[in-house]
Amino acid sequence: MNFIFSRRWISHLRHPRYAIRCIAAVNVVLLVLIPFAIGLRAQIKGDSAAEFKRLAGQLSAARLNGAAESEDSQEMALGILDGLAASVLTGSASPDLDAANRRMADLVSHVPPVGENYRLVRLGGDPAAYAMVVNFGLGGPAAVRIYSNASGRYVLAAKIDHIVEKDFFDSDIEIVLVSAAEPVFVIVSGRTDDLATGMFSAWRFDGRRAVPLWSSDLLQQSSYETDGDGFHLTYCSEPDEDHPAQCHKMTRDLYRLQAGEWKRVETKELAPAKATPK
Repeated sequence: MNFIFSRRWISHLRHPRYAIRCIAAVNVVLLVLIPFAIGLRAQIKGDSAAEFKRLAGQLSAARLNGAAESEDSQEMALGILDGLAASVLTGSASPDLDAANRRMADLVSHVPPVGENYRLVRLGGDPAAYAMVVNFGLGGPAAVRIYSNASGRYVLAAKIDHIVEKDFFDSDIEIVLVSAAEPVFVIVSGRTDDLATGMFSAWRFDGRRAVPLWSSDLLQQSSYETDGDGFHLTYCSEPDEDHPAQCHKMTRDLYRLQAGEWKRVETKELAPAKATPK
């Protein structure tokens, strides 16, 4: 016989004092278990943050020291960020990216966090896709993770890193958005020296993968901006090999996305200029 429906149990519940004691006992149990569950979740989050910092520190140190880099460690660290991104993006039509980025600022493994940062940005599309920009610190690897909506939940959809894209220059990356309607963006890599030497690559997320559209050479004295007209890239097109800080000719190119293709639509020669700090 099911104990829940036994006559003895029903008769006990009909007694006011017994019922009150049962309710009080249940409340005591809840008061004990709820803080325990909350503390357990906090402990899990704390353990993940500590593990992420450990892995990020290892990845940065390995590259700085010329040691072998671990793809497994990088993927484990990125997986922790993927979980955080999914929790932020899922369930809200307008996720609070500022709050998420403040949380990720607490994940840095270096103090001060020179070259180390983790940031979520909104790409175009409907529903919108999002990208995580990952820099593991001074000298460390970098990556871009892209998340898309799959049946109401945001999941990892594409990866841009040196493991997947062998020619990807994974050093101190930034993302420049070039379209409000489409998930098209430029990744800027490496601009850390006094000559602002960097590499630029344009990408489009097609809903399933990141499609490379264009990539530049390493460009000295580079600067860039984007507006409603397109992506403007200025650089030294004729550097002085004997005097790297001097430039014989500066060039400014204008790029636009036209019919799904990344095109250089204008080139202008500028007066020579000396390198200046960024």
